[in-house]
Amino acid sequence: MTWRGSTTVSDRIFACLPYLLPLIDSLVFGSFLLSQFPALQVLILPLQPVLVVYASLGQIGQLIVFFALFLLVVRNEKINHFIRFNTMQAILLDIVIFLCSILLRILTPVPGAGFAIETLASTIFLGIVAAVVYSVVQSLIGRYAEIPAISDAVYMQVR
Repeated sequence: MTWRGSTTVSDRIFACLPYLLPLIDSLVFGSFLLSQFPALQVLILPLQPVLVVYASLGQIGQLIVFFALFLLVVRNEKINHFIRFNTMQAILLDIVIFLCSILLRILTPVPGAGFAIETLASTIFLGIVAAVVYSVVQSLIGRYAEIPAISDAVYMQVR
């Protein structure tokens, strides 16, 4: 739905870029799946330059990128609402990834939970990839990607 005005091609492209953040951060959860199906690693090859740059920033640099997106894009009302909406949605997806990583850290010391952890990690990875692909496709079309609960929280943050 495009109710806040029309979107240009450049707006659509810029709206897709923040989704690299949750996609890259979710690769940690996909390690089990990617090791079992090496053919899937071909899909990650286009992300290699971005992965190298993002990994070279370190944790402090990644935190700076996170807050820079929030403060310089989401809170800047001079930027198109469509871009701010998608940036905030990507940030919230990244927060979901962070919370899931805490959950997996809690479950890791449990004896005999290896298979359950691998299954949970693969499910988180596939869920995030599905949400990112859906959001990017919707953004390229020029529509707002409606992800239950997350989009509602985005609408509360982005005015």
